[in-house]
Amino acid sequence: METLKDYRVHLLALLVVLVCEFIGKQTIWIIAVYPMLYAMVIGAIISLPKFKILTNKNMHHAGTIMLVTLMLLIAKLGVSIGPKINDIFNAKLAIVFQEVGHFAGTILLGLPLAMMLGMGREAVGATYSVAREPNIAIVADKYGLESPEGRGVMAMYICGTLYGAIWMSILASFIAKLDIIHPYALAMGAGVGSGSMMAASLAPISDLYPDMANEINAYATAANLMSGIIGLYIYILFSLPFASFLYDHLSRFRRQKAGA
Repeated sequence: METLKDYRVHLLALLVVLVCEFIGKQTIWIIAVYPMLYAMVIGAIISLPKFKILTNKNMHHAGTIMLVTLMLLIAKLGVSIGPKINDIFNAKLAIVFQEVGHFAGTILLGLPLAMMLGMGREAVGATYSVAREPNIAIVADKYGLESPEGRGVMAMYICGTLYGAIWMSILASFIAKLDIIHPYALAMGAGVGSGSMMAASLAPISDLYPDMANEINAYATAANLMSGIIGLYIYILFSLPFASFLYDHLSRFRRQKAGA
């Protein structure tokens, strides 16, 4: 209860939100910059020890408060499934199967690479998903945010916030200009489960295919919906357990090879 009564944390969070919402969404070239990014930067600055704005105790309390807010977020996502159930049933298999790409890209490729770069159990949290808010909540509930897995998912969340939209915008623009993939497929690829990344990807695609802009938006929104709803259950029931299983086996193999 003492943690939830840390009014300095609540007040600073409110001030940061107000400032970021006042700045609002800005567009730089084809990249959309959202208030979430400002909040991350401001939060990082005010938490620097040399400014003495927040103590270690305040930051510990902030981590606990974040767990509560994440649980509320998951509850909101859960109750949003009902009104969208027809969209889910009417979605084409191509949209559903896009989750296979998340699995192959983040776990099968990302996890071994993260281990090669020296990451420990942090690799599990960092590579089992695209590391957005629901994914943080899953790891927080299972391992806690102060665990190696928690540090991994938070690190990827920060990287995704800072660089994700920029990378997705540039990548979508480059691939779209190659004209080797159908615009609808590009739109589905933009729906990775992150609103900011989807918006950043859609801008160059829609600019290149203005006569198909409405359809592109529809496919991207449906794909994002699948990633946010169906993907949530896949992450809980399959991706996170499999990432942990794969990490354990790769670690055992590496130790055996080193011992030999």
